[in-house]
Amino acid sequence: MMARDHELKKDLAATLGTRKELGPEYEAELVDAFLEKVDRKLDAEIERRVRRQAAETQMAVARGGLPRPGGPGGTGSFGERFGFAAVSLVLAVPLSAIAVVNAHLPGLLVSWAGIVGVNAVNAAGVFPWQRAREKPQKRDDGSAWE
Repeated sequence: MMARDHELKKDLAATLGTRKELGPEYEAELVDAFLEKVDRKLDAEIERRVRRQAAETQMAVARGGLPRPGGPGGTGSFGERFGFAAVSLVLAVPLSAIAVVNAHLPGLLVSWAGIVGVNAVNAAGVFPWQRAREKPQKRDDGSAWE
């Protein structure tokens, strides 16, 4: 990153030197050109980081699984858990309507018991795909990694 900082400093010095030679009437074009260089450098850095992360993910898959998104002891990322809860609540609306129309209050209670139960099981992490995610992966040297 230090080399890139040096390159940006050099580009900025060249832009400022050019501004002195050309005058303030070309300032907007010079600033735009410099910002375009900064934008290209940022895009290249972001692309490099994304490729590195993709390569790390591919290596994790090749070794037999993905690391746990929720970290140690987690059952998934906040986004996964929130998404599951949001979808279950959205589906609760028509399920509640169907239950009330067909079985009145007992049907409503049963449908909501099922919704709460599914969310509790998801939060506890007892679905098979969550259990597989919680198993520590083994390295080639036999040590566990997380």
